[in-house]
Amino acid sequence: MMNKTASFAIGKVTGVHGLNGTLKVASFAESVDTFQKDRTIVIKSNGEEGRTYLILHASPHKQGVLLNLEGIENREQAEDLVGKEIHIDRDQLPEPEKDTWYWQDLMGLDVVDHIKGYLGKITHIFPTGAHDVLVITDNDKETMVPMHKYFVESVDMDTRAVRTTLPEEY
Repeated sequence: MMNKTASFAIGKVTGVHGLNGTLKVASFAESVDTFQKDRTIVIKSNGEEGRTYLILHASPHKQGVLLNLEGIENREQAEDLVGKEIHIDRDQLPEPEKDTWYWQDLMGLDVVDHIKGYLGKITHIFPTGAHDVLVITDNDKETMVPMHKYFVESVDMDTRAVRTTLPEEY
């Protein structure tokens, strides 16, 4: 069962832009729309509770997003946030379309191949342009599986399991 109140990391502050407190953000989201005006976010480092901000403006910039937040009005305030992650409450995001999932929902799922058996848990996911790639870890063994219907048979959020069919030489 997915935790609807969980927070998702949707980006990371990578720098500042100009003198008015604009943040440069590396976005983990597919769309700049995730950073909607009037949406509440939390900016934090690992292990800290973080601080809540209201988004005033967001716009695409190179591979990321330029972000203006309420209360961040100058370069010095913005620089204090560099290196921190931006989180959003899950309930602020739309439900993913059929046969799509938020990466965070897939993390920790068990992966079972119908020939090879238990492969491990999903510990990391990265984009390649064509398909996202699941990194599955079991002890010190790592398996990478493209998130494509040819390899991934099913994702069952209720049982927290992914079923795969990998080629024999895999």
